[in-house]
Amino acid sequence: MKGPGKWADLNPKWKACANGRLQSPIDLADERVEVMPKLGTLKRKYKPAPALIKNRGHDIEIVWQGDAGGAILNGTEYNLLQCHWHTPSEHTLNGKRYELEIHMVHNNSLGHLAVIGVTYKLGRPDPFLAKLLETIKASDHDGNHLGVVDPWEIKFGSRKYYRYIGSLTVPPCTEGVLWTILKKVRTVSREQVKALRDAVHDIYMFLIVTSRSGYERNARPTQSSDLEVCINLSNIAWSSQDLTRSDANRDIYMRVRHPPALETVKDLTEFFWAYFKK
Repeated sequence: MKGPGKWADLNPKWKACANGRLQSPIDLADERVEVMPKLGTLKRKYKPAPALIKNRGHDIEIVWQGDAGGAILNGTEYNLLQCHWHTPSEHTLNGKRYELEIHMVHNNSLGHLAVIGVTYKLGRPDPFLAKLLETIKASDHDGNHLGVVDPWEIKFGSRKYYRYIGSLTVPPCTEGVLWTILKKVRTVSREQVKALRDAVHDIYMFLIVTSRSGYERNARPTQSSDLEVCINLSNIAWSSQDLTRSDANRDIYMRVRHPPALETVKDLTEFFWAYFKK
């Protein structure tokens, strides 16, 4: 039997896939929250650069071959290397799995990795994928030149995000990866998801699960973990009349362990006010 549950048995260098303590992906939920010191906003410094699109068998990848800029995370500058997609999403939000997740992979001058992820639900077409649709269908393992690709075309749409230290979601499941997952769920069309799913054919890497539409998953299941997760909830429209202190007007960060049902702005407001009065 092959797939995520057996990765550690396939290669001795992949033992972290079974024995690691900081494994990704995880469920990003809203319980056991406490306020943390400000960590800093997500600053992007991307720029257009030549890129190549590849079908790696288990996913579709865009590799930037020039300087595509990067992002400043926790005060450190990371350079953008590549992006790829998983269907369905690997991370779940309050237990809900979405149709798609893009990972933008970066590294810094020390070789440390950071990944920014965006999840998608079915709806309007994603503009970035719309430009790549036919190329995705024709892509192969050797890769095809795309010309200049602007990473800014991968829309985030929100300043709110989750952050935690985890791992790669494919072998060797290396730990110490800085994850940033946008809280906003964007939209993607059914045709775009199908194009990405139809491109997945590597049964060596992933457990094949046939859905009602007959596609193969290239998403690792969520991993059990006590990882600490920070969430940036900037620009929330606070509604409590009691919550008038300056904390309401700046970025708020929370540590999340095993998430409760804080589903609305009102829930969050009441929770924070109760916390501040302790």
